[in-house]
Amino acid sequence: MISAIRVEAAGAAVTVLSTRTEVTRWAERYFGPWWVAAPVDAATVIAGPAVVAEVSPDQYFDLTRQIHDGRPTEEVEYATNRLIVARDGEDIIATSPDEHIVYRRMPLSSGRLVLVGVDVLSLALAAVRLARESIRGQLLQDGWAVLHASAVVRPADGSTLLALGGKGSGKTTAALLLASRGWQLLANDRVLARVHGERDVEVVPWPAAAALGLGLFHALGWDVGAREHLRGGGAFHPTQHGRVTDAVRAGDYTPQWDEGRRERKVQVFPDQFPDLFNVQLARGGRVAGLLFPQVDASAVPDVVDGSRALGEADFMSGATEDRYPDVFGLAQGVAGGGRESARAEVASRLAVLPHRAVRLSHDIQASAALMEKVADAI
Repeated sequence: MISAIRVEAAGAAVTVLSTRTEVTRWAERYFGPWWVAAPVDAATVIAGPAVVAEVSPDQYFDLTRQIHDGRPTEEVEYATNRLIVARDGEDIIATSPDEHIVYRRMPLSSGRLVLVGVDVLSLALAAVRLARESIRGQLLQDGWAVLHASAVVRPADGSTLLALGGKGSGKTTAALLLASRGWQLLANDRVLARVHGERDVEVVPWPAAAALGLGLFHALGWDVGAREHLRGGGAFHPTQHGRVTDAVRAGDYTPQWDEGRRERKVQVFPDQFPDLFNVQLARGGRVAGLLFPQVDASAVPDVVDGSRALGEADFMSGATEDRYPDVFGLAQGVAGGGRESARAEVASRLAVLPHRAVRLSHDIQASAALMEKVADAI
């Protein structure tokens, strides 16, 4: 029997279908807290964007051989894995050797994207990625842009603060400090934005696992609940490194680094924020101000001079969106951060809103108090 989950966000929609309920349950869990995801009757899914995911080792090997039958191929990196891409007429076909998944995108016949794999967990992860890419592609065509930002929403009125900055700037920290003080978390690392009406910029989430450093995780006081969760047989996102899981279980929050000197982090499912850490999530909001945090471990938290303006690097682009290149043409040629006109409109609206540069420290209580004071003043 085929099960189906329909995913919707800001007028865009895609249906995830599979004979394996593990795949559709994964999509419902992943998207439900931030977008809208609900079961539908698979028999009613006749038209519209769809991701079909099936476990079939025989089909996987047959399709992989087709890709390697001498036709021209291109190798790209997609979601940190090798992806070998080719064409079969108008169809786009691809194989991910490390994940043991093959893809076929059929833009003319049905518009569906079919995934066939060997392992159900890898397949579920890939189906979620492609469903999210389908939604993003539709939204980019509809005038949305993608900002590299964390975001929180004030529940009383939907006012939203965006925290912007490069890797390690503290944008996730700034957002989570406010989320721990009653604001709703809308985005951990990126957010979809579009101008609305004469003055507003509306925003919706980009569902993803949140990556949190062990030190921040401990400082926020989330370690106790996480340790109990693991000891009770629970788990975090499967992309979390085993050594991080062991460290949380043992109560060791010393930062860990991989061979490339990137920090290994706790990977939190969206639904684990309210369930484990009492952080509520938001499905949308209206931008009221911009925060530009920086972290100085031993400094006194404060508002600082030199608040910078929004820049091109604050939008996702070919340079920053290298984890999910649009291999299957789901955005129909629109750049990963949105059309230039859409980015310009969003930037123009945001430029007139309050900007605050804030210095945070490893004193979580003092930093949280500062963030609350700044947020209340905007």
